[in-house]
Amino acid sequence: MNKTIEKDAQTLFELGDELFKHPELGYKEYTNKKILTDYLKDHGIEVTDLGFHTAFKASIGSGSPRIGLIAELDAIPTLGHPFASKTDNAAHSCGHSTQCAIMAYALVKLKDVIKNGTVTLYFTPAEEYTDIAYRKSLIKKGEIDYIGGKVNMLAHGLFDEEDLFIHLHTMGEGKYHFSLNSSLSGFVYKQITFKGKATHAAMAPHNGINALNAFVLFDNALNMLRETFKEEDYIRIHGILSEGGQTVNSIPERTVYECYVRAMNEKALHDTAKKVDDAARYCAKAIGASASIRTSPGYLPMNQNRAINDVIRKYMLEYCEPQDIHDNEVSMAAGDLGDLSCFKPCVQFGYSGFGGNCHGKDLCIVDKKRAYLEPSAIVYDTVLYFLKHEEEVAKIKEAFQPLLSKEEYLAYLK
Repeated sequence: MNKTIEKDAQTLFELGDELFKHPELGYKEYTNKKILTDYLKDHGIEVTDLGFHTAFKASIGSGSPRIGLIAELDAIPTLGHPFASKTDNAAHSCGHSTQCAIMAYALVKLKDVIKNGTVTLYFTPAEEYTDIAYRKSLIKKGEIDYIGGKVNMLAHGLFDEEDLFIHLHTMGEGKYHFSLNSSLSGFVYKQITFKGKATHAAMAPHNGINALNAFVLFDNALNMLRETFKEEDYIRIHGILSEGGQTVNSIPERTVYECYVRAMNEKALHDTAKKVDDAARYCAKAIGASASIRTSPGYLPMNQNRAINDVIRKYMLEYCEPQDIHDNEVSMAAGDLGDLSCFKPCVQFGYSGFGGNCHGKDLCIVDKKRAYLEPSAIVYDTVLYFLKHEEEVAKIKEAFQPLLSKEEYLAYLK
């Protein structure tokens, strides 16, 4: 173990525990922001507010190269988690609290040894695509422009100065020690409203048009579509019926279905999204109902930078054997780091030390060395490597080709 990282391990564990016990949903992470801000200021690092309610950054050093670190602040609703918020069931069942502690601790340790270059840690809100009604209310008030935290920050140019970015994320329970080069899917969010005609459910059902039946027909159509999906596209459609009707005593006049359409590439995502729209409209029409569809851009697929991950691998191997690194995993998870990876060289590596299911009520930290110390050391050593090898950063920047122009991206978001 890196002696510098190991020296004050208890302070890292305490910071992580405090964050884990104070989960908050996106754009509401005020307690987490204060805990982290106080911690960094106590260690002589100033922070800069970036707007969007809770986004902020902390920098050390000056000049080039410029290394960016990413940590996500938010929790996700998780019924029954022992530390779930009593107001909205928010819980750190995705482990974001650990990445915040890891990155903050690594930055504090780097502060004492940095000789050249700049390291900036961005704390980003609202990675989880949830609590949609609240976020749409913020958009309506002009306080944010988009659902995802990094999407707002990216659209406003807040990441423009950095040469590359390093991020990390828990893998949840699993047999691997670390993961590298994992893919992440892209997705769009859909809210489909089926509209029928209400009438007394017992006395005159023949006078009504059952919106719930329109949804049921559509749901069966989705199941039939699945045999048309190519395995290499890794398509997923998953959703919830957020409104099934208005009263048991009436034929449902309105039902609302919310879903994600996921795919590993943009063409498959576009084609599948159109199939979903067609199925909703024509299944509704088949029984005299109608369907209105609201589609919002979710997140784009992740593009891992292998040159950065090659450096990270070297430091991972100080804690495990090569076969304990899960390489090139095809993951159907998604995150707004995917959007940033279209514009900047980015990585997200996975770390272990958890029990239970990611996003489940049983997610917990079972091995603090794996969940905190080892990833902190890997971030610390990787950043030091790039600070000492500016020519490697220059090669990574030169080889990187943005997948979108800023104009194309903003047009896509709109």
